[in-house]
Amino acid sequence: MAHSLPQVFKSSALALALTLGCHSAFAAESPRSFIDDASAAGVGEIQAGQLAQEKGVADDIKAFGGMMVEDHTLANNKLKEIAQSKKLEVSEDPTVMAKIKTMILDLRSAKSFDQAYANNQVKAHEAAVKLFEEEAAGSEDAQLQAFAKETLPKLKEHLAKAKELAAAHGGDAAKE
Repeated sequence: MAHSLPQVFKSSALALALTLGCHSAFAAESPRSFIDDASAAGVGEIQAGQLAQEKGVADDIKAFGGMMVEDHTLANNKLKEIAQSKKLEVSEDPTVMAKIKTMILDLRSAKSFDQAYANNQVKAHEAAVKLFEEEAAGSEDAQLQAFAKETLPKLKEHLAKAKELAAAHGGDAAKE
């Protein structure tokens, strides 16, 4: 049975995403690693949010995408100021997983995009909440600990809204 090139690419990207997704998230071991992880995740959220605004069908998906662009841009700008004060740089690129998830979302048809995006946002925000909770609880850097504590309520709000969207658009991520 012949497969079309987009279908093969989609299957390969999904397999790679699942393989990379099997690695558990680790707490940031240094200010540099937290800054890298948090800023890369933020860039991924911004890019996925822009994609949701372009390809989303439902108004609530488009609105959530816009909120992701706005909120994660603000958070990354604050993180950039902190990083600069420590002579560190933020990531300008999303994580590999975020890139793959965005590619997969980009390949989906508009009708299933909303469901895929909502599911992706549940998983992405669960990981972000975990990263920020660990930094808030155990950081040796007072400035980053304060940033994590300040940002956590917004990330938890995003997670709750993503779960609502996943449930509303037939996703399964909200059930976990």
